[in-house]
Amino acid sequence: MTREEVMERINRIFRDNFDDESLVIVDETNAEDIEDWDSLEHINLVMAMEKDFGLKFNLKEVGELKNVGEMADLILRKLSV
Repeated sequence: MTREEVMERINRIFRDNFDDESLVIVDETNAEDIEDWDSLEHINLVMAMEKDFGLKFNLKEVGELKNVGEMADLILRKLSV
C-alpha cells in the first residue's frame, strides 16, 4: 500500500467520524485544526484506524504522534512488518 492510499483511507475515516464530507486531512493536521477533535474523538479515530487497517497500536505509539502525517507513517511501518 502506498502512502497516498493510506492518506485517502485516513481522510475517509476522519470524514466518517466527524460526519463532515468537506474535511481535507493533510500531514500537518492535528487536534487543534478540527474543533470537535477532543480526547474521546481521538480514541474513536484510533479505533477506527485499527479496524480499517487491521492493526493494533499501543499507547506509547499513539501518545507520541504529533499529527496525521505521523499516523500515516506509523500505519505504513506496521503494514510492512
